[in-house]
Amino acid sequence: MSIAAQERLVRPARNILGSLCLPGDKSISHRYAMLSAFAEGVSRFTNFSTGADCASTLACMAALGAKVNRTGPDSVEITGVAGRVTPAKHPLDCGNSGSTMRMISGLLAPQQGRFTLIGDASLSRRPMERIRKPLEAMGARLTLTEGHAPLTIDGGPLIAIDYTTPVPSAQVKSCILLAGLQTAGTTTIREAVRTRDHSELALRAFGASVTRTADSVSIGGPQPLHAIDAAVPGDLSSAAFFLCAAVLFPGSNLVLDAIGLNPTRASLLDVLTALGARISVLNLEEKHAELVGTVQISAPAEGMGSTEIGGALAAQLIDELPVLAAIAPYTSGGIRIRGARELRVKESDRIALAAKNLRAMGAEVEEFEDGLDVPGGQTLHGATIDSGGDHRIAMAFSVAALRAEGETLIQGAESASISFPEFFDLLDRVAER
Repeated sequence: MSIAAQERLVRPARNILGSLCLPGDKSISHRYAMLSAFAEGVSRFTNFSTGADCASTLACMAALGAKVNRTGPDSVEITGVAGRVTPAKHPLDCGNSGSTMRMISGLLAPQQGRFTLIGDASLSRRPMERIRKPLEAMGARLTLTEGHAPLTIDGGPLIAIDYTTPVPSAQVKSCILLAGLQTAGTTTIREAVRTRDHSELALRAFGASVTRTADSVSIGGPQPLHAIDAAVPGDLSSAAFFLCAAVLFPGSNLVLDAIGLNPTRASLLDVLTALGARISVLNLEEKHAELVGTVQISAPAEGMGSTEIGGALAAQLIDELPVLAAIAPYTSGGIRIRGARELRVKESDRIALAAKNLRAMGAEVEEFEDGLDVPGGQTLHGATIDSGGDHRIAMAFSVAALRAEGETLIQGAESASISFPEFFDLLDRVAER
């Protein structure tokens, strides 16, 4: 039977065993690409993300005058513009990447010139109003198309602000920080729920001074940035799929080397521990202010228990919730997710698609506006999965398929290459069949 390239057949596995090195963290790669392109000097990175999203950021920065030289499959050398970009003659194409569009807007708003940002069909549906409000409060001029991309920025000098984010968003916070970096005075962002802090740590690595309190972050401007050399840690959001696969099989043993273990991202390890997984972290060290370590995981002999995810935890785990929902039927007591309305405006409506695909595999699931209840103790069967062109849905249900009865066909499997082109090959490497 021949299967189109857009589809992938996943067969059940007997166990998950082995060790892997994972591609560079996408969140950190985006920020290193932007900051090095904006800095003075030449930065060099190894284990840079191989996903299409980070390639979109590199292409945008090259269009703005930075020199981007791919020195290997996952290594890149970037010569920065020393704080002054060249307006591009064509629109900047952010592809599928919300991170690129939202963060680069903050970088460009204080720069002289007109900049237009575009994206693919999926990105053109995602909400951009959330960056317009703070940037306009700083004096920027942004034109959106019904709250979405295409987005045009007429850049110029801004004023510092004190801003409270209405929705927890690391991208919005980063957007304001990048504008504040270039703006006279002190810009402060306050958030009710602390979001991932890669931008603050990266700005410090590039020489900027950033001040934090329990619920705020401030940056004074203008400040110059200076080039760095760094190895990007392995992506914990990519690791999530393998960690969740390992907890499905009593007797599993998986080692993931040099993974980024930033505390604002590592909540997944707490959730898996709560489900009964045995996790140890080895060789923990700090590199450019980011924590990096080796993670070893094995499943409990008696199987997984149950857990509830809501509030601040749901915001911190937003990328990992689809795969947790996908493995929930295999727990003994189920997983309940609330406070995750943001999942409905990601690359797809991830709540609706998770529920649809769980039902396709024969699971019971209850869908709520802001989450899901997935009972435990269920047996799933192979099915045809609709990924909705969303990389995280495609990968989450590839994991669920490992414990299902019969084969599962993932439609739209090519979407995984957006964030993680090596995913299926690495999954095959550790799945014992």
